[in-house]
Amino acid sequence: MASRRFEPGRRSIRHRRVRKRVAGTAARPRLSVFRSNKQIYVQLIDDLSGKTLAAASSVDAGTTGATGASDGKTAAAVAVGEAIAKKATESGIKQVVFDRAGYKYHGRVKALADGARSGGLDF
Repeated sequence: MASRRFEPGRRSIRHRRVRKRVAGTAARPRLSVFRSNKQIYVQLIDDLSGKTLAAASSVDAGTTGATGASDGKTAAAVAVGEAIAKKATESGIKQVVFDRAGYKYHGRVKALADGARSGGLDF
C-alpha cells in the first residue's frame, strides 16, 4: 500500500504564491483577509516587526449590528472593509497592500476590498 503524505490544497498553494510577492511595512501594511463559512476577518500587519496594527471582523459588535441578519455575508464584508478603513485612517495609515490569502478575488473578498476603498484606503 502506498504511503499517504500531506498534499496542500489549492487555496494554500495560491496563498504561498501570493505571499511570495506581498509584504507589509509600517508605512504600507499588509491587509490580510481570512474568510470562514460564516464570518470574515481582516488584519493590518506590519511584516517587518511581525505585529498586527489593526483588526476587524464580522463578529465585532459594530459590524454585525449595522448589517443585521437579513443583509447577508456580502453586506457584512462591506461593513468590515469600512471598519478596517476607519481604524487605519485613525492610526494614520492611508495605503495598504492587499493580501487575498489565496482566496479568489470575487464575492465577499471583493466586497471587503470595495468597502475598504470606499472607506478611504488606497491599494
